[in-house]
Amino acid sequence: VRSGLQENLERRLFGQHLVSKVVVKAVRGFLNNTNAKKPLALSLHGWTGTGKNFVSKIVAESIYKRGLHSKYVHQFVATLHFPHANSINLYKDQLQSWIRGNVSICPRSLFIFDEMDKMHAGLIDSIKPFLDYYELLDGVSYRQAIFIFLSNAGAEKITEVALDFWRKGRSREDIQLTDIQNALSVSVFNNKNSGFWHSTLIDRNLIDYFVPFLPLEYRHVKMCVRVELQARGLAADEELLSRVAEEMTYFPREERIYSDKGCKTVDSKLDYYFDF
Repeated sequence: VRSGLQENLERRLFGQHLVSKVVVKAVRGFLNNTNAKKPLALSLHGWTGTGKNFVSKIVAESIYKRGLHSKYVHQFVATLHFPHANSINLYKDQLQSWIRGNVSICPRSLFIFDEMDKMHAGLIDSIKPFLDYYELLDGVSYRQAIFIFLSNAGAEKITEVALDFWRKGRSREDIQLTDIQNALSVSVFNNKNSGFWHSTLIDRNLIDYFVPFLPLEYRHVKMCVRVELQARGLAADEELLSRVAEEMTYFPREERIYSDKGCKTVDSKLDYYFDF
């Protein structure tokens, strides 16, 4: 295992105390377990721009020297790889043989499924056998593989909990996994517009952790801007940080607490200020 998972999350992921805790514990525990009974399955949930892709990137970097560019890391984007509802049986076969083929080559393979909320319901259930508690399937063991699912489904539920804490004057950092996890898995399971709709993966408890990404506040957006400026070798002056952060749109409409695109558009906003 290449280290740096915790350090990277602490340094580069903002406003996500639950994510850091759960992901580090889950990934470390799994990689150190020589006798895992099933592959690790993490499902990351939250609005756009809250850090889901970023976290899967950091997980990949903590395991493989080339990170996401490693030949043992495989990314699927629902709208790109599985666009047509009428080809679902073909996709199921392709997906199964793709996973089987890659795990045969490298048991410690990482599969990332992006846009789970746009995936056709039923498709992801075709990988259930690989996530289950089997020692071997056709001579192949999947117990060292890692599956990460990314989804906007459940984001409303997560915001509801965060807002409730905010309105009661309680600190965001006091939100516990137990405050969200159960409601999150139920809302994802019952969300008709989600690839997890009534999925056996949830039904059979094959997803180890539902990881909630909280919506980002103004102060977190400023942190993102600062890091982006530093990455470009530019001085992060307060005035600019505030100006870029204030350009974001915030919700709910009255309170304006959370950035509706998280840190997603920080990059392009900075391009506008610096005409390179």
